[in-house]
Amino acid sequence: MYARKILPNLNCGLDLIGEVLYGKWKIRLLWFINEGHQRPSELQRKIPDATRRVLNIQLKELEDHELITKKIYPVVPPKVEYRLTEFGQTLIPVIAALGNWGDAHEEQLRGVIKRRFEKQS
Repeated sequence: MYARKILPNLNCGLDLIGEVLYGKWKIRLLWFINEGHQRPSELQRKIPDATRRVLNIQLKELEDHELITKKIYPVVPPKVEYRLTEFGQTLIPVIAALGNWGDAHEEQLRGVIKRRFEKQS
Protein backbone atom coordinates (compact mmCIF):
# COMPACT_ATOMS: atom_id res chain seq x y z
CA MET A 1 0.00 0.00 0.00
CA TYR A 2 1.10 3.56 -0.67
CA ALA A 3 2.78 5.30 2.26
CA ARG A 4 3.49 9.03 2.36
CA LYS A 5 7.09 9.98 2.79
CA ILE A 6 6.49 13.69 3.45
CA LEU A 7 4.27 15.03 6.23
CA PRO A 8 1.36 16.96 4.71
CA ASN A 9 0.97 20.70 5.25
CA LEU A 10 -1.05 21.09 8.46
CA ASN A 11 -0.85 24.83 9.06
CA CYS A 12 -4.54 25.63 9.48
CA GLY A 13 -7.94 24.10 10.14
CA LEU A 14 -8.70 23.77 6.43
CA ASP A 15 -5.50 21.76 5.90
CA LEU A 16 -6.41 19.51 8.82
CA ILE A 17 -10.00 18.90 7.74
CA GLY A 18 -8.85 18.26 4.17
CA GLU A 19 -6.36 15.69 5.39
CA VAL A 20 -8.95 13.89 7.50
CA LEU A 21 -11.88 14.02 5.05
CA TYR A 22 -10.02 13.78 1.73
CA GLY A 23 -11.53 10.83 -0.11
CA LYS A 24 -14.48 10.56 -2.44
CA TRP A 25 -16.71 8.60 -0.07
CA LYS A 26 -15.66 9.64 3.46
CA ILE A 27 -18.31 12.31 4.05
CA ARG A 28 -21.04 9.99 2.80
CA LEU A 29 -19.70 7.12 4.93
CA LEU A 30 -19.84 9.30 8.03
CA TRP A 31 -23.37 10.43 7.17
CA PHE A 32 -24.67 6.91 6.55
CA ILE A 33 -23.03 5.53 9.70
CA ASN A 34 -24.71 8.33 11.63
CA GLU A 35 -28.05 7.33 10.06
CA GLY A 36 -27.61 3.81 11.44
CA HIS A 37 -26.09 1.95 8.47
CA GLN A 38 -23.30 0.26 10.36
CA ARG A 39 -22.51 -2.96 8.52
CA PRO A 40 -20.10 -2.92 5.54
CA SER A 41 -22.73 -4.54 3.31
CA GLU A 42 -25.25 -1.81 4.20
CA LEU A 43 -22.70 0.88 3.40
CA GLN A 44 -21.91 -0.84 0.08
CA ARG A 45 -25.61 -0.79 -0.83
CA LYS A 46 -25.85 2.92 0.06
CA ILE A 47 -22.79 3.73 -2.10
CA PRO A 48 -22.97 1.25 -5.00
CA ASP A 49 -20.49 3.19 -7.19
CA ALA A 50 -17.68 2.56 -4.69
CA THR A 51 -15.78 -0.71 -4.69
CA ARG A 52 -15.62 -2.74 -1.49
CA ARG A 53 -11.84 -2.27 -1.45
CA VAL A 54 -12.06 1.54 -1.61
CA LEU A 55 -14.76 1.63 1.06
CA ASN A 56 -12.62 -0.56 3.32
CA ILE A 57 -9.60 1.71 2.82
CA GLN A 58 -11.61 4.84 3.58
CA LEU A 59 -13.30 3.23 6.59
CA LYS A 60 -9.85 2.28 7.92
CA GLU A 61 -8.65 5.89 7.45
CA LEU A 62 -11.73 7.22 9.29
CA GLU A 63 -10.98 4.76 12.07
CA ASP A 64 -7.32 5.85 12.16
CA HIS A 65 -8.49 9.47 12.46
CA GLU A 66 -10.69 8.44 15.42
CA LEU A 67 -13.93 9.45 13.73
CA ILE A 68 -15.41 5.92 13.78
CA THR A 69 -14.87 2.72 15.71
CA LYS A 70 -15.00 -0.80 14.34
CA LYS A 71 -16.41 -3.67 16.37
CA ILE A 72 -15.79 -7.23 15.26
CA TYR A 73 -18.16 -9.80 16.75
CA PRO A 74 -16.73 -13.30 17.35
CA VAL A 75 -19.36 -15.18 15.35
CA VAL A 76 -19.40 -17.26 12.18
CA PRO A 77 -19.72 -15.74 9.65
CA PRO A 78 -17.83 -12.71 11.00
CA LYS A 79 -19.92 -9.66 11.82
CA VAL A 80 -18.48 -6.13 11.73
CA GLU A 81 -20.16 -2.88 12.72
CA TYR A 82 -19.00 0.72 12.56
CA ARG A 83 -20.11 3.52 14.86
CA LEU A 84 -19.29 7.20 15.10
CA THR A 85 -17.07 8.20 17.97
CA GLU A 86 -17.98 11.21 20.07
CA PHE A 87 -15.36 13.09 18.05
CA GLY A 88 -16.94 11.88 14.78
CA GLN A 89 -20.38 13.04 15.92
CA THR A 90 -19.07 16.60 16.06
CA LEU A 91 -18.72 16.50 12.25
CA ILE A 92 -22.39 15.70 11.58
CA PRO A 93 -23.64 19.32 11.90
CA VAL A 94 -20.86 20.41 9.53
CA ILE A 95 -21.79 17.72 7.00
CA ALA A 96 -25.47 18.67 7.35
CA ALA A 97 -24.59 22.32 6.67
CA LEU A 98 -22.65 21.32 3.54
CA GLY A 99 -25.60 19.23 2.37
CA ASN A 100 -28.00 22.11 2.96
CA TRP A 101 -25.72 24.44 0.99
CA GLY A 102 -25.64 21.92 -1.86
CA ASP A 103 -29.44 21.65 -1.80
CA ALA A 104 -29.82 25.44 -1.80
CA HIS A 105 -27.51 25.78 -4.83
CA GLU A 106 -28.44 22.53 -6.57
CA GLU A 107 -29.40 24.03 -9.94
CA GLN A 108 -26.26 26.14 -10.26
CA LEU A 109 -23.99 23.30 -9.11
CA ARG A 110 -25.55 20.81 -11.55
CA GLY A 111 -25.04 23.28 -14.39
CA VAL A 112 -21.41 23.93 -13.50
CA ILE A 113 -20.65 20.21 -13.19
CA LYS A 114 -22.45 19.41 -16.44
CA ARG A 115 -20.59 22.13 -18.38
CA ARG A 116 -17.26 20.98 -16.98
CA PHE A 117 -18.00 17.39 -17.97
CA GLU A 118 -19.02 18.46 -21.49
CA LYS A 119 -15.73 20.38 -21.92
CA GLN A 120 -13.77 17.23 -21.11
CA SER A 121 -15.61 15.14 -23.72
